[in-house]
Amino acid sequence: MTSDRRLALFRHTTLLCAALAFSLGSASAQINTSPDYSSSVTAAPAESGSNAPQLTDDAGAPGAPAPSAGTPDLAALPAAPAAHGSGGGQYDNNSHGGGGGGIMSHLTYEAGGGFNAPTSDSSPYITWGWNFTVGGGYRFDKHFAVNVEYQFIHSKLPGAIIAQAGATGGYAHIWSFSLDPIYDFNPKSAVEFYATGGYGFYRKVTSFTDPQQQIYCSYFYCGTITQNVVVGHFSSNQGGWNVGGGIQHRFAGWNGDGKMRIFAEARYLDVLSPAVTTEPNGLGTTTVGEGTKIIPVTVGVRF
Repeated sequence: MTSDRRLALFRHTTLLCAALAFSLGSASAQINTSPDYSSSVTAAPAESGSNAPQLTDDAGAPGAPAPSAGTPDLAALPAAPAAHGSGGGQYDNNSHGGGGGGIMSHLTYEAGGGFNAPTSDSSPYITWGWNFTVGGGYRFDKHFAVNVEYQFIHSKLPGAIIAQAGATGGYAHIWSFSLDPIYDFNPKSAVEFYATGGYGFYRKVTSFTDPQQQIYCSYFYCGTITQNVVVGHFSSNQGGWNVGGGIQHRFAGWNGDGKMRIFAEARYLDVLSPAVTTEPNGLGTTTVGEGTKIIPVTVGVRF
């Protein structure tokens, strides 16, 4: 190969290498000058307890352009609400605290009836009978409640007192309003034991009766009947107190939160009545000792 041909081949090779180098340089320039969209918006690390990622704007970086007036500032948007704890949703109705349900859920009601017997101290002046009780109040918590009770007691009089008055029959009526706290020892059990007692106002009326003939008429009949009529009485107003306890069975209800209870209780009742010596309505002289002590036994329902 001659020197001229070698020189020509070297020139062609040099031109080809230069062209190739120029082509590679142009392609690299196009890649580097394309806009970088990855730096405009970046995902911020999620905060503890958030369910959605937050977006941050590079506008706060030095040299970055300020956001336009129509573009919202992503950094100023409120964070996603934190997830509630397990079982704490807005439909969780299993609230059994003292403040749940409002004042109406704390109200209590009761009604019952039974019999009453005198103690040995009062047996010379009063005998067996029956009673009726109704009341309502406020339950402060699962253990403690306070009730206002109305009670009516009917008891027969002993034959000796009736004979003193010269009558053929007689009875004593006692009605009262009292304030009675009640403490439940085991409120979570189906069978509960409780203690109760209180103080209040008591009115006692002692009446004597004689049979008398009266005219009785109805739609189908009119005639003469014999009926016991009050011929004399005396009364007194005083305070009194009671103390006792009982047992009650709580029904579960639909969701295990039933409030209905059947109860049976016995109390010691002391009506602070004065000693009396009187001639009721012109009857014979009658003497009744101080105090009226009886034991009412009551069965009923409570809510």
